[in-house]
Amino acid sequence: MLKFFYHPTPNPMKVALFLAETGMPFELVPVDTAKGEQHTPEFRAINPNGKVPAILDGDIAVFDSTAILIYLSEKTGQFGVAPEERGALLSWLMFVATGLGPFSGQSVHFHHVAPEDVPYAKNRYMREIERHYQVLNDHLKGREFVVGDTYSIADMSVWGWAIRGERVLGGDGLARFPEVARWFEKINARPAVEKAHKIAEGKTFKTPGDEASMRALYPSNFAPA
Repeated sequence: MLKFFYHPTPNPMKVALFLAETGMPFELVPVDTAKGEQHTPEFRAINPNGKVPAILDGDIAVFDSTAILIYLSEKTGQFGVAPEERGALLSWLMFVATGLGPFSGQSVHFHHVAPEDVPYAKNRYMREIERHYQVLNDHLKGREFVVGDTYSIADMSVWGWAIRGERVLGGDGLARFPEVARWFEKINARPAVEKAHKIAEGKTFKTPGDEASMRALYPSNFAPA
């Protein structure tokens, strides 16, 4: 059975939504990143990069949320797109993987986590995430979905970060980008979304904030012990 290594953060949520949509059988394996469980030798054997999500499909290990979405879509034949739209699908998946996602994470880090106030970094990452959402907003004008006329893994990929829109963008969150907000409302109304949010029901994860969790989450910020 497929093993899904999970923590309730944006990238794993994309995979959670795919699994909820398809009803694929899987075993949930919680990875508490605030406790440093992503650094264990057992997990590093699956994802040498020490991040969630990851999956183990028999003997096949796949890590990175974008890679997992592509792998599962191709394996199941679900939530892909027509052949002539594959270029667009890959483009928008990479738009999230290399832009919207990382800039969202950095914006949150410097606005809410960094121990020092760094105005340049806060401005830099906020402006970039706003620019990415504006690109997406312009693209979604007159469209129901990110790629083509059907719901796909591109929508799931964007959704994983859009659910944190208020924290990432501050203020009114996605409301500043009405086309994105409209699209998000449509995706968020899908029954599988509620299932995805409840995928780890009954599991507990440590709330980060103490030094041990900061060392676990951002080990490169600390000198080796």
